[in-house]
Amino acid sequence: MYEVKEIYKSEIEVKKSKFISFLVPINQFESLKEELKKKHIKANHIVYAFRELNEFNQIVERSSDDGEPKGAAGVPTLKVLRGKELINCAIITIRYFGGIKLGVGGMARAYAKAANSVIDSANIIAYEKESIKEFKISYKNQRAFEYNLKELNIKDIKREFLEDKIVYKIRASKEKLKELITHTSSPFEQ
Repeated sequence: MYEVKEIYKSEIEVKKSKFISFLVPINQFESLKEELKKKHIKANHIVYAFRELNEFNQIVERSSDDGEPKGAAGVPTLKVLRGKELINCAIITIRYFGGIKLGVGGMARAYAKAANSVIDSANIIAYEKESIKEFKISYKNQRAFEYNLKELNIKDIKREFLEDKIVYKIRASKEKLKELITHTSSPFEQ
């Protein structure tokens, strides 16, 4: 299985209709979808499909045709995500109608082509199962701990500042969490 860690964009044109596609990590999907709806008010359709792992390690899928004929937009996009074995990400495609009808088959091919186009432009990485680990760090050791987080490129961090310490909840692969423990010279409570 594979995933992406940042947002990618591509544009294609099919019979004068413009398709703008975004490949987005699932944790940024809702916010990007809302932003695109506000930015592309004149778009005819904003179609999406996503696949994500739930807390039971099951793949959950959903798609929307957003007014296109049933199964002609969201499902072809979802099939591309399945075929590329992508999880924890979504594709959002904005369509501006160009005046030439594509037909259901042509539309399905166009949305699949748009999905493949954005995936081809992306840096796809192998999926690594992530865990959440809690660290309790004293204020005097905060700088060293933050340095290690940056060096290991760990970005999914929640901090809670208490009176005598900082509680970090970190989501990362098991390998990165092990490295963090190994590289952290400052003492911490687990």
